[in-house]
Amino acid sequence: MMEQIPQDFLKQFESQLLSKGISPAEYPAFKKWMGYYIDFCSKYGHAAKNTYSLPLFINKLREKKQTRQQQKQAYDSILIYYDMYGIVPHWYQKPVTGNAPENAIHEDTYALEKPLKTSVQDGWNTVYSRLSNEIKVRHYSPKTFDAYCKWVQQFQTFVRNKALDSLSPDDVKQFLTWLAVEQKCSASAQNQAFNGLLFFFRHILGKEFGKIDGVVRAKRKPYIPVVLSRKEIDLVVEKLRYPYDLIVKLLYGCGLRLAECMNIRMNALNFDRKILTVHDGKGKKERTLPMPESIIPDILAQVNQVKTLHTKFIEDGYDGVFMFDAMDRKAKHAAKEFNWQWLFPAKALTLVPDTGERRLYHLHDRHVQKAIKSAANRLQLTKRVTPHTFRHSFASHLLQANYDIRIIQALLGHSDVRTTMIYTQTVPSTTLKEAKSPLDITATG
Repeated sequence: MMEQIPQDFLKQFESQLLSKGISPAEYPAFKKWMGYYIDFCSKYGHAAKNTYSLPLFINKLREKKQTRQQQKQAYDSILIYYDMYGIVPHWYQKPVTGNAPENAIHEDTYALEKPLKTSVQDGWNTVYSRLSNEIKVRHYSPKTFDAYCKWVQQFQTFVRNKALDSLSPDDVKQFLTWLAVEQKCSASAQNQAFNGLLFFFRHILGKEFGKIDGVVRAKRKPYIPVVLSRKEIDLVVEKLRYPYDLIVKLLYGCGLRLAECMNIRMNALNFDRKILTVHDGKGKKERTLPMPESIIPDILAQVNQVKTLHTKFIEDGYDGVFMFDAMDRKAKHAAKEFNWQWLFPAKALTLVPDTGERRLYHLHDRHVQKAIKSAANRLQLTKRVTPHTFRHSFASHLLQANYDIRIIQALLGHSDVRTTMIYTQTVPSTTLKEAKSPLDITATG
């Protein structure tokens, strides 16, 4: 089933329809397209409030053989949704009204209803769908796609829809300088923008940057991770309901990133050896971690919960969990097998518009983030607490317990030990304050 749209939102949306002069008889259709759009964005990892998602959605409707009138109605529905939040797409010029003629949408936007072309000269309309394809070919995460699209969209606005074939590294220099000087963005944001535009130039425009000199760089502030004490962690866990308490225990007990925790499937758990395997972690790296013995009974209880849920879904005839890459073709029945089920499944099935299948996704990141934030607020902690705080605490507490930093690096999955060295700033120094000769230090063996 599709993700349920909150009633409060639907009321606001109906008010917006009324203000645009849409006939009440059309409300159900407009709300239907709104639901399909939200479901589309959720399934493919797009941001609903980013305007690059609309061309992709319209293209998907065209692939599904929706009529021109249906495409236009869906398009108008999403424009009204954007208008609720004050979002104005760069191509949009005329308001949507119930009495608008068939060709009320600006001429440029009808490119959304034409077959996509691959030439760079075809304009910005094709950029985001091609960017999506390039990201998928390289198996990058949907979050990378969202980030790159955001920066390309800002760059497009900055250069005022300049022709693609006339873009140059000088445009990038000016944009990056503008981010630092005018927008006062952070160094990490500026670096992300650089990487996104480098990918855009190389794989969409077929151009190389060359050397980028003369860019005003945003100053990188020294970053010290927020670390909770063991007592604070226990207090947060006590304030959390099931299954969020177990999720936090895994985040802290194994040093997991939130995405790694949410992506745990049954085949990642080895209770005989008491290890947890992280598949496809950041950078597509895998690693094994010791399973905290104190929470093994909790994990087993969660596995039994999933067994019960899985049996119910099988009886109801669901189509299995979402799989990765080409696994659905390679192993057609794997999606229904228990060893591929999520450790933390979502509360409802998701309808796949392309096939009509009902698939199961894992618990959404936002639910975990909200639960942790709520618990920290109720405790009135002075520290900012996020899911990643527990990973920082994991590393810092091991370092404080005198574990070798190379071991901590391996457990965290860091490629470079310099990344792990940041945690030396989160623990008190235990070195001697006065210089002493090695000859005067008592031999220990």
